[in-house]
Amino acid sequence: VYVISAVKNSKFTTYVGHTNNLKKRLYLHNKGKGAKFTRGRHWKVIYKEKYTTKNEAMSREYYIKKNRKFRNSIKKMFK
Repeated sequence: VYVISAVKNSKFTTYVGHTNNLKKRLYLHNKGKGAKFTRGRHWKVIYKEKYTTKNEAMSREYYIKKNRKFRNSIKKMFK
């Protein structure tokens, strides 16, 4: 599970996802492949967690996406 951030027009944006190869996934985000939302920005990993199963990772990803308080605390650390 990962949180990536980008700054565009002085706006700090985050994206949450899950993958089994973070290095490759970040490369694809920065190349404009993958999620439509991530295109046109330069992304950096600001937070990551490891899980043993895909289901655990997907549950945590969903939690982070829905919990604005947690996401904002991550954003504050890296602004």
